[in-house]
Parts: sequence; C-alpha cells; structure tokens
Amino acid sequence: MSLNNLEGKTLERIEPDAATIQRLISAARRNIADAHVLEISHENRFDAAYKAIMQLANAALQANGYRTLTSQPGHHRTMIQTLVQTIGLDNETVTVLDALRKQRNVTDYVGDPVPAATVDECLKQTEDLFQEVTRWLKVNRPELVE
Repeated sequence: MSLNNLEGKTLERIEPDAATIQRLISAARRNIADAHVLEISHENRFDAAYKAIMQLANAALQANGYRTLTSQPGHHRTMIQTLVQTIGLDNETVTVLDALRKQRNVTDYVGDPVPAATVDECLKQTEDLFQEVTRWLKVNRPELVE
C-alpha cells in the first residue's frame, strides 16, 4: 500500500521541515546513548532504544511529507510499517521492529520484565535503523539534514 493510500486514514500530508527532522535525529541519538547506560534497568534501556526507533521512523515519514494521525490507534505500527515505503527498508527488518513494538506494549501495559537479550536486540536494531535513516536522508533529502 502506498503512502497516498493511507492519507486521511492513518496519515496526513505535511511540508517536510528540516529543523523538526534534525531534532528527531538528535533525540534518537540521545536515546541510543541512554540505552547503552548499563546502570539503569533493562526496561528503561529497552524503552530508550524503542523510543529512538519511533523517532527515526517519524523522521523518515516526515521527510516524505507525512505524519501519523495520532488521534487514530496504531500510529506506532503505522510508523514502523511505512519504513518500507519511506526508506526502502526490507520486510524482514520491519517484522523484527514490529515484534519489538509488541514487546514494548507488553512491557508497558502488563509489566512484563524485559530480558537482557531483548534489550540487546532492540539496541542493535535501533543502531542499524539510525544508519539506514541517516544514510537515506543524506542521499535522498540532503536539504533536510545538516
């Protein structure tokens, strides 16, 4: 499904804003650094890494002239799933990121603990996504990044 097909359902059109995209990338960088702090709980490290995934997916979406309708349920899922269209991310990686989204929901809404291996996987996926998004921006939308 194209981004145009989601307009009015889960997405709305916007004018890409370099300052906003740069803030999202900077925030993701800070959250990745926080996720590396071993002195905090696995849950907080996971949450910081997951938050960076959302910030990166949001930056990619906004660079393409869209943002999610946060008034509609499922905006996290939409941001992750549109990475295929926004930066050409492969479906296998999107599936992994969506599994991390589901883990985040279980952690937030049920209180399940996060195993160290899950934190490590989330952090790896976040760092890989950071590289993908920033590379895509530099190649495809250089006017939006410093």
